[in-house]
Amino acid sequence: MNYLKTTKDIYKNAALSPDVGLCCTTTPIWQFPELKIPSIMQEMNYGCGSTVHPRDLINNPKILYVGVGGGMELLQFSYFSRQKEGVIGIDIVDEMLKACKNNFVEAELQNVWFKSDFVRIEKGDALKLPVKNNSIDVAAQNCLFNIFKLDELKKALQEMYRVLKPNGRLVMSDPICEQPMNETLRNDDRLRALCLSGSISLTEYIGMLTAVGFGTIEVRARRPYRILDPKHYPTKEIIYIESIEICAIKDPIPSDGPCVFTGKSAIYFGDDDFLDDKKGHVLLQNQPLTICDKTAKYLGKLDRNDIFISNSTFHYDGGGCC
Repeated sequence: MNYLKTTKDIYKNAALSPDVGLCCTTTPIWQFPELKIPSIMQEMNYGCGSTVHPRDLINNPKILYVGVGGGMELLQFSYFSRQKEGVIGIDIVDEMLKACKNNFVEAELQNVWFKSDFVRIEKGDALKLPVKNNSIDVAAQNCLFNIFKLDELKKALQEMYRVLKPNGRLVMSDPICEQPMNETLRNDDRLRALCLSGSISLTEYIGMLTAVGFGTIEVRARRPYRILDPKHYPTKEIIYIESIEICAIKDPIPSDGPCVFTGKSAIYFGDDDFLDDKKGHVLLQNQPLTICDKTAKYLGKLDRNDIFISNSTFHYDGGGCC
């Protein structure tokens, strides 16, 4: 697997000399009271989104983060899990592990609440995590899993599923691409390591998660990311790459299939005060109800002209039903 060696080499260099252009994210950095993020951590923010969502991080959760980068998201997670080794950071690149540990020394100087032992930094492989079964509340990775080819991606997702507690959450940010890519792009080890040519479609991405066993999928954000153009890349057409933020919940898959939330809503505008669809959904008159794609399909098949189903916004932030 030469592409994995190429990936290690690229991130080794990025650890030794911060590369602010290696990845890019338009997701704003979370700002919390008394949280100061050292500039070196921001320079080494090698992600394409954010995996830190406060509503996931209640009751001092045990958190796993795979692919430590400069430690920025580890520090943000620690803000919510202020306990010894409440956050575990795993990486396979020695130089990145060392750089991350050094950055925590600076973080401790700048943040009176933070102690370096809140985070356990450990060498490990995403394909064989050094973590016990059912021991993690929130697992996360940012712009790492898209590097893997499909067989390795399946293994990495299975490992995340294994270590999560029941109802635990896997929060991820990765590039996706709805267009087909030619084999030259797909087989370019460097472009794959740069989080470009390994991008798969959103449907395929969600399918990989549900195939592993996740019963609920939340698409939380979808944003522009990169362009591969014929002038700079081996392609005859312009290829548009987006970044997504997704949460996959380790709950049972319902008998009628997983619940996938992509930001659809239903609005009942009939004459009655409410509509009960006899499937567990009560729609109040002229009040939007966020629904999963499965429920949207079901409601769309009802012989009614007083239900409006919105298109996917690809921005779901809780509060709906399936």
